[in-house]
Amino acid sequence: QFSSLLGTVYRRGNLSFTRDGSSLISPVGNRISVFDLKNNKCETFPLATRLNIVCVGLSPDGSLAILIDEEGAALLVSLIGKCVIHHFYFHKPVHSVSFSPDGKKFVITKDNVALMYHAPGKKREFNAFVLDKTYYGPYDETTCIDWTDDSKCFAVGSKDMSTWVFGAERWANLIYYSLGGHKDVIVACFFEENSLDLYTISQDAALCVWQCDTELDGLKPMPPKNAAREKDAAGDDEEFLEEPKGEEIHGKANPSEQETREKVKYSRVAKYFFNKEGDFNNLTCAAYHKKTHLLVTGFASGIFHLHELPDFNLIHSLSISDQRIASVSVNCTGDWIAFGCSGLGQLLVWEWQSESYVLKQQGHFNSMVSLAYSPDGQYIVTGGEDGKVKVWNTSSSFCFVTFTEHTSGVTAVTFTSNGYVILSASLDGTVRAFDLHRYRNFRTFTSPRPSQFSCLAVDSSGEIVSAGSQDSFEIFIWSMQSGRLLDVLSGHEGPISSLSFNPMKCVLASASWDKTVKLWDMLESWRTKETFILNSDVKISTFPMKWLFFCVFQLKCGSEINYFLFFFTRSFTTLCYSADGQSVLAGGLSKFVCIYNVKEQILMKKFEISCNFSLDAMEVYLDRRKMTEFGSMALIDGGAGDEDGVAIPLPGVKRGDMSYRHFKPEIRVTCLQFSPTGRSWAATTTEGLLIYSLDSGLIFDPFELDIDVTPSNIRKTLHQKEYTKAIVMAFKLNEKKLIQEVIEAVPSEEVDVVCSSLPDLYVEKVLEFLASAFEISCHLEFYLIWTHKLLMLHGQKLKTRSVKLLPVIQFLQKSIQRHFEDVSKLCEWNIYNIKYALAISQQRGMKRLAEEPSEDEEDLDSDSDYLM
Repeated sequence: QFSSLLGTVYRRGNLSFTRDGSSLISPVGNRISVFDLKNNKCETFPLATRLNIVCVGLSPDGSLAILIDEEGAALLVSLIGKCVIHHFYFHKPVHSVSFSPDGKKFVITKDNVALMYHAPGKKREFNAFVLDKTYYGPYDETTCIDWTDDSKCFAVGSKDMSTWVFGAERWANLIYYSLGGHKDVIVACFFEENSLDLYTISQDAALCVWQCDTELDGLKPMPPKNAAREKDAAGDDEEFLEEPKGEEIHGKANPSEQETREKVKYSRVAKYFFNKEGDFNNLTCAAYHKKTHLLVTGFASGIFHLHELPDFNLIHSLSISDQRIASVSVNCTGDWIAFGCSGLGQLLVWEWQSESYVLKQQGHFNSMVSLAYSPDGQYIVTGGEDGKVKVWNTSSSFCFVTFTEHTSGVTAVTFTSNGYVILSASLDGTVRAFDLHRYRNFRTFTSPRPSQFSCLAVDSSGEIVSAGSQDSFEIFIWSMQSGRLLDVLSGHEGPISSLSFNPMKCVLASASWDKTVKLWDMLESWRTKETFILNSDVKISTFPMKWLFFCVFQLKCGSEINYFLFFFTRSFTTLCYSADGQSVLAGGLSKFVCIYNVKEQILMKKFEISCNFSLDAMEVYLDRRKMTEFGSMALIDGGAGDEDGVAIPLPGVKRGDMSYRHFKPEIRVTCLQFSPTGRSWAATTTEGLLIYSLDSGLIFDPFELDIDVTPSNIRKTLHQKEYTKAIVMAFKLNEKKLIQEVIEAVPSEEVDVVCSSLPDLYVEKVLEFLASAFEISCHLEFYLIWTHKLLMLHGQKLKTRSVKLLPVIQFLQKSIQRHFEDVSKLCEWNIYNIKYALAISQQRGMKRLAEEPSEDEEDLDSDSDYLM
């Protein structure tokens, strides 16, 4: 099942902090990712909308979220259960959504209307979204919403340069109020804390301060005139209506004097400008923290400003990006500010008081091309068309180092067998080696003549590096130790598409577009050992433990893998073996990734990697309703001057330019890789780096189950101190919690005896359980004793089955290595603190000796005596 999304941290939409202020919710395409800033972890929810998410609304208690996509389809999501509760369709694109502070209502804005709904409760409801009121007033599309602290009123900004204040209830002295004063689109509006005073900000970087003559307590409820008659009339109407419609409130920009008598009035106190004279920098987003009176504004040039209101004092100004800042959010304490830049896919969290980054993440600017797992499965390295090499931590989902030495697109990346060196090949004609200890490029391999490298391979010892060229059709061999070019292999008549070393023998396999696969023997001076001639261009080849496997690439007839023929309209471009060598994972120019069984030669499962229809090539069938004599209407942008739409070419034109064509990114899988632990696989796609892992939920999967094996019998055997028998019975039932209960009941002094008497068949299962237990359990020393005893007592027998057990051992190594790094950092920090405390205690009570005067001072004293 889907596990995590790496490589993409922000696409578009508004950023939101959770209620406690320690986590940030970021829309990533048609999914949402939650960044835990205190524990340094990231999680992507296993739910998705049909199109890209444009706005997210969080409930005040932090338990619910409303996700709305580009077409107005909404999902009500539980942030606790991480599941979809309700689907709703608003029929038109929604610009913003906001819950009231008391959590009873929420408002959405679409077109020139604001709709107020009853917020979904904690009980089961037939319809979670019930319309309460519809507010009319603005002439153009609405852009932003803000509520007063007591949920009595809300303000709506519009593209017609006006801001409207509406009452959430029908107040006698405030039903609606229109505010002008701006010369451009309203970007944001904010109420002051516990007040009706308002700040409005426009796109031309102007801020208006509005003062209200009435306090929140001064709002008078509407007298209950003709309430009974209205109720009866509404009841009669509802008999003929399928769904009750909410109340409609129509605002006027220029109300009569009689309508404004004894009503709330606003007056503009001040107007401020962010830009200096002659500077035309569009303001794109803003956020306001009411308790600290802190205003944060983001601009199209990538600059943000911090101001203190209402005096408009500049606190801080900083350029954080080359692209426009699309979204800004401030957490509940006012310490952390989150910025999202959709152009570069950047996500930044800035602590303004200490002027430091809490989080700084960015994906590849262009699409990812290649990926590789580290030998222990803990890290993933990716290479992109932007020339960057990034290393990701699979447990935290964060990128912790980026190498930018390449000057052109990276075509292949790989780890050496020790896991501390990364190799990358690029179209700039270099193969570079990076050190993960010091985070530097320590070796650069080049060819005698400039060549564009398309593939890369390193042997199991990490000493021999090979790269294939796509322009000279040659294979270059280098030594890792000296960096010297050892040999140049010629023989192919087309670009080299893939290289792979045999992990057991000194044999290199090379695949080419000349429809051949060649085997080169290193011990025989790199002579061609064997040549396979195929019917189509070979795209990729890979070695498992015993035999060679290759993928054939054919554009017209679909795809062909070794002896398997599949007639698709799309073709496979990448494949890899599973960790145990029993399955093959294949993907390419399609939204599907297929797993095939090698022995049975059948399709085991087909994964749909995306359901995001904002990407191209997602439709299985063309929609004939959108086809016209001029082409597909889906390719014509209907935007009306948005930041992502088409600028309006002529006055009076309300839709986009019909001659303009925009292209959506095409869904495709560029690279696949199985984790060495065998528990997950990763794919670089148009959406980012997707990781799929085994479901860790409760699955009843018994092993050699007997009629006497029941939980009560297992506990009875455990009570009788027959530990080995209880462990065997627990693994037969194969319930994880019961296995954990039995193993943790074994005394540490009895572990040696239990391990020695454990049947060989169950040793592998115990090791696999220990590897998974390390990730969640706090009994670190106890499980390390178990691991040590099992490997010491059964090491020789396990070595004979090393090929089959390799994924389990690597999974165990990954879990132990992660704990080792955490504990070693903690120990080093403690040692430093103890040394510091000892040094301070030794200095305490010691009198400092008076410093002896220097020679220069003595000379000065003698001169002064002489003058006297």
